[in-house]
Amino acid sequence: MSTARIYQRPKNAMQSGRFRTDRWVLEFDPAERQRPDPLTGWAGSGDTRAQLRLNFPTLDAAREYAEREGIAYHVVPAPTRTLKLQAYADNFR
Repeated sequence: MSTARIYQRPKNAMQSGRFRTDRWVLEFDPAERQRPDPLTGWAGSGDTRAQLRLNFPTLDAAREYAEREGIAYHVVPAPTRTLKLQAYADNFR
C-alpha cells in the first residue's frame, strides 16, 4: 500500500505574490531509495509514483480522492504566516 502526503503549496520566496497558494497537493512518498545510474551517474529509481503530483482545489477534495483510491495519507498543516511590519522611516534611524 502506498502512502502520500497532502500539503498546501507555499508562497514562492522569490516573489511577493501568493499565486496558487490556495491549492492543495497530493504527493506520494518514495517507495524505494534513489540510486545512481551506472551510465550517466544521475540519481533515479524504478518508483514511477514519485513523479506524480496531483493538485486539488480544496483539502476535502484531496482527502476524498485518497480515500476513494485506497491511498494512506497524512496531512501536513500549512505554516502560519507571520507579518513583519516595518515603516519606511525605520531605514533612516
